[in-house]
Amino acid sequence: MKILKILVISPHPDDETLGCGGTLLKFGKEGNILYWLIITTIAESSERKKEINIVSTQYSFKDVCNLYLTPTKLDSLPISDLISKISKYISKIQPEIIFTCSNNDIHSDHHAVFSALINATKPFRSDYVRKILMYETISETNVVPSLFENNFSPNYFVDISEHIEKKLNIMSVYKSEVMQYPLPRSLDSIKALARYRGSQCGVGYAEAFNIIREILK
Repeated sequence: MKILKILVISPHPDDETLGCGGTLLKFGKEGNILYWLIITTIAESSERKKEINIVSTQYSFKDVCNLYLTPTKLDSLPISDLISKISKYISKIQPEIIFTCSNNDIHSDHHAVFSALINATKPFRSDYVRKILMYETISETNVVPSLFENNFSPNYFVDISEHIEKKLNIMSVYKSEVMQYPLPRSLDSIKALARYRGSQCGVGYAEAFNIIREILK
């Protein structure tokens, strides 16, 4: 089996775990090489830096790039600057697979990241990228207005039954982000979403994605 370089892009630390934590654990166990690009972080927060280090170790990322941009301010940044920063890291590691946030998420940072990524990965700029997958982020993807154009309709599922408990344990590292049930970012709600996605594809627990682009050789 070919070893793949896989990049997850998270607008904020914790999006990687909410969106595709189980998938990262699965692909990492299979021997693939994992990378993490964090777009925004509170730079002066020593607690958040500690959490990021712990999470990075849990996933065994080969490299973590933190841009330290200001949360909730990406829409005020020239899009060309964001494209440039993302392009630079993608060019450096040349991943075959990229996981990113949904373009329909309610958070403005997610919109900006998705738009910049699509611009940064045009086929004539990064022909090594073979697949781009859009993940769902509970409390962002599921709270948009119920309009057809906002619908997250997954067409790609990953069985994470073996990894669901570790995903929840990693999410617990982000103490300030975990909510109490029945709020969406509670561990119970996160597990319930994985169970629901699993029921859609006939497994115990799953993560769901939209394929944005896939190139088969």
